Amino acid sequence: MAKIGDRVRFLNSVGGGIIRKIEGNIAYVDDDGFETPTLLRECVVVEEAAATEKKVALTQDAVKPAPAVSSPASAKSTGSAAVPAPEETPEGEKLNVVLAYEPADIKHLNTTTFDVYLVNDSNYYLYFTYLTRADEAAGWTTRYAGIVEPNIQVFLEEITGADLPSMDRIAVQMIAFKSDREFRVKAPVAVETALDTTKFFKLHCFHSNVYFDKDVIAVDIVTNDIPRKRMVIDSSRIEEGLKAKKAVDRPSRKPVQKKATTKRPDVIEVDLHISELVDTTAGLSPADILNLQIDEFRKVMDSNLKHKGQKIVFIHGKGEGVLRAALMKELNHRYKGHQVQDASFREYGFGATQVTI
Repeated sequence: MAKIGDRVRFLNSVGGGIIRKIEGNIAYVDDDGFETPTLLRECVVVEEAAATEKKVALTQDAVKPAPAVSSPASAKSTGSAAVPAPEETPEGEKLNVVLAYEPADIKHLNTTTFDVYLVNDSNYYLYFTYLTRADEAAGWTTRYAGIVEPNIQVFLEEITGADLPSMDRIAVQMIAFKSDREFRVKAPVAVETALDTTKFFKLHCFHSNVYFDKDVIAVDIVTNDIPRKRMVIDSSRIEEGLKAKKAVDRPSRKPVQKKATTKRPDVIEVDLHISELVDTTAGLSPADILNLQIDEFRKVMDSNLKHKGQKIVFIHGKGEGVLRAALMKELNHRYKGHQVQDASFREYGFGATQVTI
């Protein structure tokens, strides 16, 4: 059971932080100075209080180690709490993996930095390496090595224009597996492809993508279990690349998000984005905007309280999580007793909450 001081992540939603206080079955989780009330049973401990206080900084010159993925049996044997298995979908049985480059400031491509992400849209864990080399280089350089969880996009590194000359070619090697259940074995993947680095300075080369809110340069690594292009593996060169790696370690992970593509007729959808509620926000403070959104939420809830079984999806967006936290507070106090869960991420992304009356 989680306790005060533990670092946790939320079981059924994005985010997490350090538990500052516990009242009954509600934990107040500090995420960058904002306390989010969350059901205690939905907090998964990732670091106990003592470890949080004595956390030791990792050196930046070492290859990022792959986190351990323990089986339920090993969790029982050590006495530690087992992390619940990820929710699976029929579509997730096929691997879909994308490498993406997202500019920090798309209006200033000559000076901006770029965030590099690997998207794992599948039910499988992926043990992978991400490598690059210049055309004239003799060997590869490992830029990231580790494990990415199912339905997660993981931040790999931040690059600048000065890094691009060493990235004429990119390669991704992967082994897919599940740690807690039987699964179909996937063939190991080793994909190598050219990266036209001149595109990073051309606005029209950045395009929308179902996994990102901003325009990106995306490279499909695996599509429906089919790798983009298999590479001929030279193990000696890969070993040289591993030894020469210069790590850039910023452990930032976020769940895979796809833009909504379908709607269900039996569900009431309520978009709480302020642009959907008022014509202009001129003169409104952040507190005024939040009050308008909460008023709309209450109006919809009050008008449906007699409709047992009615499903309502409140679209609040990801943002900083302030609106979602306010909705959860309402549902935990003013509107107790209703079933609350994250709305389908394949239909709404991770910016919506479903309430069943």
